[in-house]
Amino acid sequence: MTAGRLAGKVAVVTGGASGIGAGTVRAFHAEGARVVVADVQAEAGAALAAELGEGVLFRRTDVSDEDSVRELVDAAVEHFGRLDVMFNNAAIIGAVGPIDRTRMDDADLTIAINLRGVLLGMKHAARVMKPQGSGVIISTSSPAGVMGGVGAHVYSAVKAGVIGLSNSVAAELRPFGIRANVVIPGAVVSQMTADLVAGDADDLEGAEAALDRSRYMSRPLQPADVAAGVVYLASDEAAFVTGVVLPVDAGMTGAGGPSPMAHEKYADQAGRREAGRRVGEHPSPEEE
Repeated sequence: MTAGRLAGKVAVVTGGASGIGAGTVRAFHAEGARVVVADVQAEAGAALAAELGEGVLFRRTDVSDEDSVRELVDAAVEHFGRLDVMFNNAAIIGAVGPIDRTRMDDADLTIAINLRGVLLGMKHAARVMKPQGSGVIISTSSPAGVMGGVGAHVYSAVKAGVIGLSNSVAAELRPFGIRANVVIPGAVVSQMTADLVAGDADDLEGAEAALDRSRYMSRPLQPADVAAGVVYLASDEAAFVTGVVLPVDAGMTGAGGPSPMAHEKYADQAGRREAGRRVGEHPSPEEE
């Protein structure tokens, strides 16, 4: 096992067979952690575990079912002796459509996976971590959890709920040496995004091309970019970081609009404006 920032740690990653989850499994493994990949996608999850080899275990897990999550956490402890990091990442887009046509069966399933699943992950991680006196719980939210108009209604609601739940749990578990944080990924080149923007979950090239047209920075966001943020939160480098929300979204949630100062008409101006008047403007550096 490679030594790294997570050497000696044991991590569980739900939704770990694809997308951000798989990218994080790879990053955790590369940083020296032993990892349990949890997902309902049995073939993809088993293939990832086999590819990475020693120190990586796959367990088919339905995060909405408490027995399944309990067995997942127990498997991590039985195989690797402890649990240091719980990454609650599994989610679906779920119920879509106008609010007046929302089908409650779809809404209930979305809540069960995206919020109940996070709650169960926290519950069963905490029962192991509290006696241990240490641990990190990280959960995935979304820009839709903090902004209107960028996601389906129920998805937006549960992703906002993930933030509130995590902050509340962070306050409870802090005295036990356990940290709880949230990561907000932007639009990532993944199967989930490909299904939305390209109409085919396997068309990652189409997803990347679509995201490239609306990118905020020099290239579209990749699972490895989000995984880098998750590794930081999981590591001892973040020993005093708890109750926070870390956006890894190229500024979508914090600096989403184009800056007027980036407009060419301001390129050669410096000064100030007061009550509609220009005051103290300076020439461009080339003219000084």
